[in-house]
Amino acid sequence: MADLSRLAQNSFVIIGRAGMDFYADPPGTRLEEAECFVAHLGGSSANIAAAITKQGGKAALVTRVSDDAVGRFALNQLDRYGIDRTHVTPVGGEARNSLAVVETRLEDCQSVIYRNGAADFEMNAADVEAVDYAAYGALITTGTVLAAEPSRGATFRAFDLARAAGLPLIFDIDYRPYSWPSADIAAEVYSRAGALSDIIVGNDVEFGFMAGDYDRGLDAARRLVADGAKIAIYKMGERGAVTITPDGEFHTGIYATRALKPTGAGDSFMGAFVVALAGGHDARSAAERGSAAAAIVVSRVGCAPACPTAQELDDFLIRQPAQKIA
Repeated sequence: MADLSRLAQNSFVIIGRAGMDFYADPPGTRLEEAECFVAHLGGSSANIAAAITKQGGKAALVTRVSDDAVGRFALNQLDRYGIDRTHVTPVGGEARNSLAVVETRLEDCQSVIYRNGAADFEMNAADVEAVDYAAYGALITTGTVLAAEPSRGATFRAFDLARAAGLPLIFDIDYRPYSWPSADIAAEVYSRAGALSDIIVGNDVEFGFMAGDYDRGLDAARRLVADGAKIAIYKMGERGAVTITPDGEFHTGIYATRALKPTGAGDSFMGAFVVALAGGHDARSAAERGSAAAAIVVSRVGCAPACPTAQELDDFLIRQPAQKIA
């Protein structure tokens, strides 16, 4: 496994999709009743990249987008957030960008995802082989990128190249059943990716899925660290998270917030967490900053635009330390 001190470069190469999110407007509107929508950058990897840049880190994305107006929207949004898109390649034909149509509602929040013929799944080995991995401090990937070929094979090729360059591998499980041909294939591929990774982040359902038993997810996270990973974060929603390291494990709580929606928390958590590690925070402090960033995102519309800046996160932590829930 890689040395996490490489993270101090605070520069991340991220593999995975960039798309468009449509939010029914105004907040609280149900999709079937909406007459107006607002558009934002979407896609878990692009959102993580935006979270990183807003925290002061550097992020480069490796993916493909559709060679059409929606793909160009995604490219323009990457520019807006200062995300390096040198390795974001337009693809023509029938490939289409990922599209999510979402409500800003806390109860019964509906999210309709369009992923048929997804452009990002067209990423291939040549795309990842064009990256200079030595220029970065870590590789981040989300599980969605592994759901189809040639993207899956390209991602594992990127793992090999990043490992050869000494980069830590950071894996956000991000299990989306609708993207996979079967649960069995997903479990096998996720287990392979997890075993190769230095930092693994997921929720209790995702780790339980990897374990093949939803009651054994925490055991699966612990086993990954026992087998060589440096950090595994087992998130439990309102019950906080368990962070496991070779030196032991600890529980952190969540931060009280006036939530508008349940979406976006994971991407914001990851961005703030890795930038905190890069800045010298220990695992506990980094996990707390990730949790605070997640609390901020669910209180705002969108994901990428809702991710806090470093100053906003610092201010939030100063104002609300007593509201942390164990």
